[in-house]
Amino acid sequence: MKQRPFAAQFVSFTAVLVVAVVAATGRASAHVKYVTPGSEPVEVVQFLLTALSDPFTLAVLGIGGVTVGALVALYLHLRPARRDVAVFRETMASYDDLLPWLLRLSVGLPLVGAGFAGYFFSPIVQTTIPAFTRLFGIGVGFLLLFGFGTRLVATVGLLSYLVGLAFEPALFLAFEYVPGFLAIALLGGGRPSADHLVARLAAEDTVYSRIDPFYRAVAVPFVRRVEPYTSLVPVVLRVGLGISFIYLGVAQKLMNPGDALAVVAKYDLTAVVPVAPELWVVGAGLTEVLVGVALLFGAFTRGAAAISFLLFTTTLFGLPDDPVLAHISLFGLVSALLVTGSGAFSVDAWLHETDESRTHEDTAPSGT
Repeated sequence: MKQRPFAAQFVSFTAVLVVAVVAATGRASAHVKYVTPGSEPVEVVQFLLTALSDPFTLAVLGIGGVTVGALVALYLHLRPARRDVAVFRETMASYDDLLPWLLRLSVGLPLVGAGFAGYFFSPIVQTTIPAFTRLFGIGVGFLLLFGFGTRLVATVGLLSYLVGLAFEPALFLAFEYVPGFLAIALLGGGRPSADHLVARLAAEDTVYSRIDPFYRAVAVPFVRRVEPYTSLVPVVLRVGLGISFIYLGVAQKLMNPGDALAVVAKYDLTAVVPVAPELWVVGAGLTEVLVGVALLFGAFTRGAAAISFLLFTTTLFGLPDDPVLAHISLFGLVSALLVTGSGAFSVDAWLHETDESRTHEDTAPSGT
């Protein structure tokens, strides 16, 4: 009961954030820009009217929506393979100690790649100071990979991204760095990491422990302050990724059909699935929005994360000239969600509490 005010604030905050994302749709560019540097602009309203006036398109979208709804309802009613699902969740949760390492790899590797390639977080963002851009990406990336000063480095990375976003809205394409940096700042370096080694040296009777200027004075107090909030890491990850997916679906497909149609034409995607190009764009956009909403509200989070991984694999690796290195962060963060699950303030948590309550009622002795 005490959590309700915070939960209400959290839902309100995420709703405002989603509105802000949609409001920025006309100012940023998506990964389709990597492979279609120039395309004819298409009027959004006219495109949607044309696409949705096609009976076949409406039928496909309607059948798809009804099928998804029916499958969800059927699963909630039958709950098949309960033991299999439970074992899967327990196994994934057992990798929790490796989560900081996974997050550091997910953010550090693409940053190193960005540094060597000379772009700032996203391949479409070039700065006027290339030397700084390279040093920033390589420096922050390698420090995260080594796990040295992890929380401080993640904070610096997050602030740098937010400052860059204020000047270059196209950086919204790389919004996944926000939940990535936040999660790392909360969890720290974990193990294996240089921070873990330093902590051990400072805690034992070593020469280093007698001269350590940092660990006891700064690191330990900071860890104690953030430790109560580490349970929010799953929430941070799924909300951040949910916003990224909604942005990609709405801003980069539905609200930017010209570039999306150019991708369909360039790779002859209608030969892969013989439907109208408009259906390709609308279907892909709505799928990304649906996955984003599921992640945002924590509904079937691990399933949505698995679908996300599949979407990234088929779309990114299916485009031969797309810079896949720039998207390693997305692969890593959805993998992290497979480990963490939805966390608090989620539909999954509510369903779990409901199941526990029903189980308790069914097993309670009669007459009590």
